[in-house]
Formats: sequence, structure tokens, C-alpha cells
Amino acid sequence: MSISLKDIQAPIAPEMQLFEKKFRASMKSKVLLLDRIMSYIVKRKGKQMRPMFVFFTAKLFRESISEATYRGAALIELLHTATLVHDDVVDDANYRRGFFSVNALWKNKIAVLVGDYLLSKGLLLSLQNDDYDLLKIVSNAVREMSEGELLQMEKARRLDITEEVYFDIIRQKTASLIASCCAVGAASAGACKEEVEKARLFGEKVGIAFQIKDDLFDYGTAEIGKPVGIDIKEKKMTLPLIHALRQADWLTKRRIIYNVKNNNGDSRRVQDVIDFVKQSGGIAYTIKLMNQYHAEALAILGTFPASPSRTSLEQLIAYTIEREK
Repeated sequence: MSISLKDIQAPIAPEMQLFEKKFRASMKSKVLLLDRIMSYIVKRKGKQMRPMFVFFTAKLFRESISEATYRGAALIELLHTATLVHDDVVDDANYRRGFFSVNALWKNKIAVLVGDYLLSKGLLLSLQNDDYDLLKIVSNAVREMSEGELLQMEKARRLDITEEVYFDIIRQKTASLIASCCAVGAASAGACKEEVEKARLFGEKVGIAFQIKDDLFDYGTAEIGKPVGIDIKEKKMTLPLIHALRQADWLTKRRIIYNVKNNNGDSRRVQDVIDFVKQSGGIAYTIKLMNQYHAEALAILGTFPASPSRTSLEQLIAYTIEREK
């Protein structure tokens, strides 16, 4: 990795520090239990790539970050955090980014109410400041994320996901959020509708490349980011496996699908699937498509005037496909 996320963030470090203060303030509550949970959530923040996309995209259109941009970044973080808290309840997950999940510490009932609280705080933040355009962008993304998750659940039962359906799922589940970050950045900086849509499409391409990279980790040689084979154990059909199955003869396909359906965490069956995917060219094909989306994102970004923020976005999208976790 030629440049770290901290180095990429350096040009907007003051804005990120101010954003963190504003975001903490937006989560405040008079209820002691809720305030304690909000503090716990803030301490567990991840890479903060979402606000970075918001700020760098906004700076393509105006050098100074406006209050509307800070609110837009906070809105995305509030609504996204709400979906993560609810996801952990749905998945019965006890960990999130190496920490105990909210539901693991405070049980499901409280976790669901915390997710609802975060959602309402985001909605009110926008409505109280008349940020209707930003609320529309982010609400659409949350709707798409829910639809993508449900589509994946529906297809997972039958393991009949085609490449077309796979891209529908990741566009909705993952790419829609990064797309909304870029659209919010542009809209909050006063960009016209056409420029906002161009920024959204740029974010969508980056988001798809990001998710493809995530799916590749499942076939690594070490436990990077998430345990190797976890998607297979969870019966998730990702691009390397979808492509490999498309090349396979009927008997091989039947064996591999049986192993995915009935692996029950059996490391031998999981390894059989991983070996099959590697031998069938699934990894090479997936890397090729990831690089294609990366190139398409760069091409869209290249239509904006050259600036330090554009350079930072180029570095940020390079990071999404070169990262090791």
C-alpha cells in the first residue's frame, strides 16, 4: 500500500476533527442509558471513509466546507450507524469491528430502540435545517440498502444468484451508501443537479469496486479483515464463486453447490470451494472487473477540474482496491 488512509485524510484533518465534535453533539441525549450507548458507539468508529468522501467531493465545488456539508456527513453517519445496529440484531452478531455489538451488551430490545433513535436524530437534523435535498439522497440510499439485503436473503435460500443479480445486490447494499456520500458532498456545496448525479455515479463505481475487493478477501491465504471462507460458511454467493460455477460442468457444479449448502462450518468443504474457485479463474476474473470499475470511477473523476481534492479522491479510490483489510 503506497499511501495510508491517515495520509489521505491529512488535507482535511481540521475538518474531520470539527466533524467529530459536531457528530458527537448530534448524538447527545438526556437519557443517561442512551447517552452511555452513544458514547460507546462513537468510540468504536471505523475508518471514517464516508465523511472523507463527503468532504473531498464537496471540495471539488467549493474550497471551504459549509455547515450544510457537516450536517450532510452527520446525517449519513447517523442513518448508517442505525442500519448497522439493526443489522447486528438481525444477524444475531456479538461483535462489530472487533468490539462487542450494542445488542451483545444491552440486548436486542435496547439495540432496536437505539437504532430507531439514531434514525430519528438524522431525520430531525435535516428537517430542522431544511436540508430536504440531502435527506432525499440519504433516504434513497437507506431504502436501497434494505432492498439489497432482502434481495440477497431471498436469493441465498436457492443459491441461484447470477452475475447480474450479484451486481444489483452490491450496488444497493454497499455502493448506494458511498454514492450518497459523494452526492451529498456535491449537493451541500451548491452543485447543480447534473453535477450531483455525476458525483453520485462516481461514488457508485467506487462502492462496487470496494465491495468486490471485500469479496476477494474470502479467498485469501490469511485472515485479512474477516475470516477466510466466511462468505462460503454463511452461504453467500459472491462474484468469484458465481463466475467459477458458470464455467463448471454439471457434476462439478452440483458438488460445489452441495458443499456451500451443507458445509456447516466444515473447513474441508469450505476449502474445496475455495480451491475450485481459484482453479476455475474466479479470482482473476473478479480482479479484472474490480479494476474495470476502478477505471470507470477514475474516468468520471477526471471530468472534474484538477485540484488537491480531486487528487485526494484519486488516492482514496486507489486505497479501496489496494487495502489489506
